[in-house]
Amino acid sequence: MKYRYADAPAYLTKDGSEIRELMHPTVHGNRLQSLAEATVQPGARTQLHRHALTEELYHLSAGSGIMTLGESRFTVGAGDTVLIAPGTPHRIEATGEEPLRFLCCCSPPYSHEDTELLEDA
Repeated sequence: MKYRYADAPAYLTKDGSEIRELMHPTVHGNRLQSLAEATVQPGARTQLHRHALTEELYHLSAGSGIMTLGESRFTVGAGDTVLIAPGTPHRIEATGEEPLRFLCCCSPPYSHEDTELLEDA
């Protein structure tokens, strides 16, 4: 199946990032994973959160930032890919002049119910 980026409406997730679902079972009929593009505006960050079941891959396509992954903090930029194991607290902050954009692949597929916020907005 083919799905066009222009047909993917943006919405805010529980962690505060802007998301465009590029492929998700509830919309497209795939079964075992989801793919979305996330955008974090310059100077903003997602809330610290974790997923009990979901393994995530973030692949950064534009911008730069700081990734918090468990007890580690490190810089990230376009071309980097980060593995987030289930149960690992994480957040990402956009530190550059342009929005931080990344593809987020989730297995099992992303669900709000599997997102536990670890700090207040």
